[in-house]
Amino acid sequence: MELVNFGNKDTRSGFGEGLRRLGAINPQVVALCADLTGSLKMDAFEKAHPERFFQIGIAEANMIGIAAGMTVGGKIPVTGTFANFSTSRVYDQIRQSIAYSQKNVKICASHAGLTLGEDGATHQVLEDIGMMRMLPNMTVVVPADYQQTLQATLAIADWQGPVYLRFGRPSVPIFTQEDASFTIGKADVLKEGTDVTIIACGHMVWKSLEAAQMLNRLGIQAEVINMHTIKPLDAESILKSVMKTKCVVTAEEHMRNGGLGDAVAQVLSTQFPVPHAYVAVNDMFGESGTPDELMKKYGLEKENIVQSVQSVLQRKKRGLECRKFCSCFECG
Repeated sequence: MELVNFGNKDTRSGFGEGLRRLGAINPQVVALCADLTGSLKMDAFEKAHPERFFQIGIAEANMIGIAAGMTVGGKIPVTGTFANFSTSRVYDQIRQSIAYSQKNVKICASHAGLTLGEDGATHQVLEDIGMMRMLPNMTVVVPADYQQTLQATLAIADWQGPVYLRFGRPSVPIFTQEDASFTIGKADVLKEGTDVTIIACGHMVWKSLEAAQMLNRLGIQAEVINMHTIKPLDAESILKSVMKTKCVVTAEEHMRNGGLGDAVAQVLSTQFPVPHAYVAVNDMFGESGTPDELMKKYGLEKENIVQSVQSVLQRKKRGLECRKFCSCFECG
């Protein structure tokens, strides 16, 4: 894939536009918001369909309970608030009333990760992917840009069962085509390569493409995969790529524990163990700062991906050399 930026836009606006379109084509879609209509870009839906929009106020647990109840009558509820309030604050309600009961609720969560910025650690959830992917019956989707978030919003309405859709606050490059296909559970190979596999989600996909460009100048051919669905995970695409490259780097705007990296590691550890490096927040809370400052401080930049690639390539080289003399588990 050629590195092309079609302009910058926030992924939450992709959700807002997707929700607006859903309102026009599917009368069963209803929207619930916890006092953050403008921040979630749900204004257009509210204006067009006031009878299907419910402002719950700062009562997130109540919002989840109401949404679960609405599914009994055949509605498709879409809930909206910040990612921290969509998960940590209401985990019990999600677990009991939605996941366990397999209710067809779409939990749409904005302002995820460090790029929430100046609001600080109390609002910057970095554990949500792990929390949600551990729940039985839950689907977890983390699109990469405005266009893909729009497509994902349309797709989850047709997906039967609970969904967690995660997106962000800042403007980021748009690099997916308007007519690009989007299939829940099927990863997108954005760039083919033979030396290393880079698997990323959300805001880190563009940074991974930038890193691949830097690596290309160093003579390293990286394969870049946009793993927009964390659950169900596309294990087939992971194995196909890593069996070719023999090493992998995962990149996510999330805690190292429990996120995309651990999901990939579970697949590889049981089926094809290879050197693996994580680009993720290392077991700590965030802090107040601009998105750019925080991404740099916590090691979520393209340069960190390049460094991690160089590290796994060294480990791969040592493993290949070792295989000449032994057959231990680590070396195969």
